[in-house]
Amino acid sequence: VQLVESGGGLAQPGGSLRLSCAASGFTFHEHTIGWFRQAPGKEREGVSCINFSDSDTAYADSVKGRFAISSDSVRNTVYLQMNSLKPEDTAVYYCATTFVPCDRYVISSSSAMDYWGKGTLVTVSS
Repeated sequence: VQLVESGGGLAQPGGSLRLSCAASGFTFHEHTIGWFRQAPGKEREGVSCINFSDSDTAYADSVKGRFAISSDSVRNTVYLQMNSLKPEDTAVYYCATTFVPCDRYVISSSSAMDYWGKGTLVTVSS
């Protein structure tokens, strides 16, 4: 199993970034992909998740209405479109996978996830 994140960088407050998670080595329609983030000095927190099978999604309250998760089954890639970025969105963003169907439980605890990428840094600053 391999998960590779990309798309991080520097954005201004109110700006946008799109993260990508390229996945390989597993049967996609049986899995959920989740995005998590970890800010300096803070615990890792769940952001969003999506089922490859039916595209059901879930979001943390802190990003609902600003972030949108989507999947491309042809490219085996999951995207996280981040709009209206805030300085508090600054963190290393990780994608991870699990057999557990996507719901708020999956993003409430990173312990539900089986495999992780190495992360991509997002910095929101003027």
